[in-house]
Amino acid sequence: MEVKEVEMPELTVLGMRKKGRYDAIGAMIPQVCGYAVAKGVALAGPPAFVCHEMTPEEATKANADGTADLEVVVPVSKKTRGKGEFKCYTLPGGKMARIVHEGAYKDVGGAYMKLFEWVGQNGKKVSGPIREVYPNEPGKVPEEKLLTEIYAPIG
Repeated sequence: MEVKEVEMPELTVLGMRKKGRYDAIGAMIPQVCGYAVAKGVALAGPPAFVCHEMTPEEATKANADGTADLEVVVPVSKKTRGKGEFKCYTLPGGKMARIVHEGAYKDVGGAYMKLFEWVGQNGKKVSGPIREVYPNEPGKVPEEKLLTEIYAPIG
């Protein structure tokens, strides 16, 4: 696992946001994808989780309290109208630090530690919500082959 600096494009995404624990993300993804399909909007990339807690300490506390700010999005081919808890908007791009974790989602903590260590060592600051992108799916690959791409906007 190594951290790389990358440039991410902005994306049109469809998503939903609620409060809870991080283990709810897995159930939110099919809801968002199902809504897009029901609206006839083509998916344009893998689903992602947008983490609004800005530090590992905030994330740990919010998860323990059940108050984590959970947002799941999926890139879509065109702007569509959201309804109720579903919103469509442009997710900003820009300069990001990227690390890829391979293995169970529950074991992603080491990748985050390495990412935050790299950010500090390189004189950078996390400047916005971190994203986890899930390029492959549980059930289609073994747990030890699951990939989680973690992107942190940096400035």
